Amino acid sequence: MHPEKTTSYDRLTRNIVLTVITVSLAPLILVGGVIFDQFRSIYSEKVYSHLSEVVDKHTTHIDAFLGDKLHEIQYLNTAYSYEQLISGDFLTKTLRGMQLQYGRIFVDLGVIDEDGRQVAYAGPYDLLGADYSEADWYRESRGRDASVSDVFEGLRQSPHFIITINNVTGGKPWTLRATVDFLSFSHMVENIRIGETGFAYILNDGGVFQTKPHEDLGSKLVLTPGETILFAEAQKGVTIRHSHGSDNETYVTVSSPLNGGKWKLVYQQNVTDAFSDMARTEYVVLVIFALGGMGIVAMAVFVARKLVSRCRAMDRESEFMNRQMVETGKLAAIGELAAGIAHEINNPVAIMIEEAGWVSDLMKDEAPPMPSRGEVDRALNQVVTQGRRCKDITHKLLSFARQTDPRVTQVSLPELVREVVELSMQRARYGHVDFSLDMDPTLPTVAASMSELQQVFLNLVNNSIQAMEADGGTLTITCGREGNEAVVVVADTGPGIPAANLGRIFDPFFTTKPVGKGSGLGLSICFGIIHQMGGDIEVESTVGEGTRFTVRLPFPPPVDQQARQQEMHHD
Repeated sequence: MHPEKTTSYDRLTRNIVLTVITVSLAPLILVGGVIFDQFRSIYSEKVYSHLSEVVDKHTTHIDAFLGDKLHEIQYLNTAYSYEQLISGDFLTKTLRGMQLQYGRIFVDLGVIDEDGRQVAYAGPYDLLGADYSEADWYRESRGRDASVSDVFEGLRQSPHFIITINNVTGGKPWTLRATVDFLSFSHMVENIRIGETGFAYILNDGGVFQTKPHEDLGSKLVLTPGETILFAEAQKGVTIRHSHGSDNETYVTVSSPLNGGKWKLVYQQNVTDAFSDMARTEYVVLVIFALGGMGIVAMAVFVARKLVSRCRAMDRESEFMNRQMVETGKLAAIGELAAGIAHEINNPVAIMIEEAGWVSDLMKDEAPPMPSRGEVDRALNQVVTQGRRCKDITHKLLSFARQTDPRVTQVSLPELVREVVELSMQRARYGHVDFSLDMDPTLPTVAASMSELQQVFLNLVNNSIQAMEADGGTLTITCGREGNEAVVVVADTGPGIPAANLGRIFDPFFTTKPVGKGSGLGLSICFGIIHQMGGDIEVESTVGEGTRFTVRLPFPPPVDQQARQQEMHHD
């Protein structure tokens, strides 16, 4: 095929592929992007809402715990007098009763006088007489009715915090203090764990840890506050931020004030961990999207190549039909020329026959006896015989060379084959080719164009004769029936066709004949005519043994079957 056409087909394939991909993927990308953005926004709000609710709920729980402990100490302050509380036995009995009632949340109890000295103590340590006048927690509690201190180690060198209740008896201020078990309090915060990196801790207003930080990150990680996340469903007092850690990771921190604002509960989690489910879902969606995109691309390439291949075949078929029309036109012109010549020859030949008959009659009636009369009669008979032969030939030539009639008629194949054989008889005689005919006289007719079938069989017969012209041979033509088909076999004993050429024997312009002996169109035209009639043509050949062409043509269906088909068509 011409290189420009190849380039044009490649360009068409590329344009179809790009168009299909663009039309298919553009809406998919647009809709997918919108859904992706909405999903991310909704899922993010859901995560923030969940974290906000968790922190708010635990803040409420811790505040309730501290409030309960504070009220329990306040109850002692109001239920018992200073004199009762400074009694060691009474204070010990009271502490034991509280531990039985609430568990070992309260570690010890103590009473401190106005000078900051502990005048009564109940607990596991030897703190009777301890001087707290310079202790921060004691000084901060002065002036308040009740307070909860920060966590510190103090004299016992162990983390704890103290609840203090101040009172006045006889004009002298005194303080009732209770130490709360740090582990019980710390466990309330340490148990807040979400994901692999999420944990919680408590800071005071100075940024000092009030609970045990996470063993891996809590004390080593430095967070730089970043963007504050705002959304409608945030719990009151809860603040959510994205913070940049000293380990180059981004963290989400959720905080809420507690203990009257002195402390704040902080929940911290790696952003990647917090949104791991969303990232996993996005990854699955992207994989599905990528597979779908690859499927669309593959389908676009397949469809484009299929369409272009079909277009190429149609162009090739159109090109072949154009060439066939040109050749058919040439044959028609030659046919018309042959018909004109035959017509012009036919009239003189007819006159010659009439004149020879007239001379023969005159010779019989009026000519005197002459010694060469027998020779003259023989010559006149020969003129009449050969003239009639010429007339018969020109008559057949006129019959064959008339314009191709595409009208479908009922054709008797045996008669048609015999007609073709008679036309080719002279050429076969020169080529020392003998005919062997085996015709089935009962063969039904087929519905076809007579002139086109003449062209097909004349082509096959002439090809066979031409193949055997060098050494002569036998051309066998059989005409019979196989099932619902009429089968005509044209077999010669010529040199045969090599196997490599059999597959191309019906290709247009393919020929094995010498230059000037054939155009390569005859068999391709035969192939097109037979297939247009709904039949088939096959070739078998063996080098050195000959070639066999088999033409199959369908019989028309019975009249009642045709009627039923028409009824079904109308229905």
